[in-house]
Amino acid sequence: MDDELYQEQILDHYQHPRNKKVLKDATFQHHEHNPSCGDDLTIYVKIKKNQTLQVAFQGHGCAISQASASLLAEYLNNKSLSELIILPQEKIFQLLGIPISNNRTKCALLCYLTIRQGLQEYQHKNQTKGEYHAKIRNQ
Repeated sequence: MDDELYQEQILDHYQHPRNKKVLKDATFQHHEHNPSCGDDLTIYVKIKKNQTLQVAFQGHGCAISQASASLLAEYLNNKSLSELIILPQEKIFQLLGIPISNNRTKCALLCYLTIRQGLQEYQHKNQTKGEYHAKIRNQ
């Protein structure tokens, strides 16, 4: 695809976002805000048996931030948890498909930051919970 087709794809995801909704039964969710431009994003992830059953988002902001969230949610649905864990930030730029200026990098990566922070909190909570239950079993 050339840049023009990718730009059309970004506009389409901005105007008709995929998976833009609240997941009330999400395994974890996380909210981030980009104060430099006002982008706002909450990502919801539903996991079952180490599989991302569904990834969704809510938020508002520029076309790049909202399109990247839509593209990422679409990409991550039905992926293994390990694929989510090792997701590189470069994947966001690949999904967008066009060069992103330095001024727009934070916009593009807001979804990545949001899902990484949420995943980190989820893993920490589960690790802590697991350590707690292991201590109880060992007593």
